[in-house]
Amino acid sequence: MRQVVVAIGLALVIMYVIPFPVYGALSALTGLQPPTEGSVALFMLSVLVIKLGVAVAFVLLFYLAHDRWAKRWTTYALIWWVMFAVVELGQAITPDYSWLDAVGGIVAEAIYFPLAAFVVARLLSRRALVGDPG
Repeated sequence: MRQVVVAIGLALVIMYVIPFPVYGALSALTGLQPPTEGSVALFMLSVLVIKLGVAVAFVLLFYLAHDRWAKRWTTYALIWWVMFAVVELGQAITPDYSWLDAVGGIVAEAIYFPLAAFVVARLLSRRALVGDPG
């Protein structure tokens, strides 16, 4: 069980940190502005909570079917990326989210889902789990 907790933590770090340079580059290239309404700290906290939920689901679903996904982690990452890319496009339709925001999200997710899947697959390999007492 220790590997699962570590995998969740690492997936969370990957999913939370990767968007910073992506949105930073997008901001530098296009002038994209961060949200201006409300507290920046509360916005970042809300992003952290959302990413925590995603990381927990991402790792637990992988863990429950690790025999199936261990060698197919790229497919696992692709499924998650497609799901979230569609969400980004759906959000871009709303007035509170721009198409640039959606592009940033899609690019960040194209980086962090494969990276997280790779890390999780290595941590939750059968060899790593055999020595885990629970």
